[in-house]
Amino acid sequence: MRISARADYAVRAVLELAVRQGDGPGPVKAEELATAQDIPHKFLEGILADLRRAGVVDSRRGGGGGYRLAREASEITVADVIRGVDGPIVSVRGERPTGLAYTGTAQPLLPLWIALRANVRRILEGVTIADIAADALPDPVRQLAAEPSAWENP
Repeated sequence: MRISARADYAVRAVLELAVRQGDGPGPVKAEELATAQDIPHKFLEGILADLRRAGVVDSRRGGGGGYRLAREASEITVADVIRGVDGPIVSVRGERPTGLAYTGTAQPLLPLWIALRANVRRILEGVTIADIAADALPDPVRQLAAEPSAWENP
């Protein structure tokens, strides 16, 4: 599984918004988010537009304009952000696993892809932007990340 640059940048931008909203009521300009997270500004503009359409962020135009979270950081999961910019969390050849059908010796692949999807969703839907902002990842996530093999590339 790969996390796209769009998804990585989106999570970082939403996290930056969450932290900054705690500092003050005003919206944050895209340029400030791009600079703070070292994200190419034009690329970030497209990501923020996708996040706005997905209901993750709101935007306001004008001199005092910028971006804010559309709801509380504790109500936005990492899965919400990734889906907002990349679509379904796990796909096989661009299709959701539940839409696939295999025959013959390949039949056991379908439950494997479904199980993979379930595990990825369990992690990404179980972590909110507020969790990350508070450096308070849920225990199951911390435990998985603490396993030495998690850090190795086979």
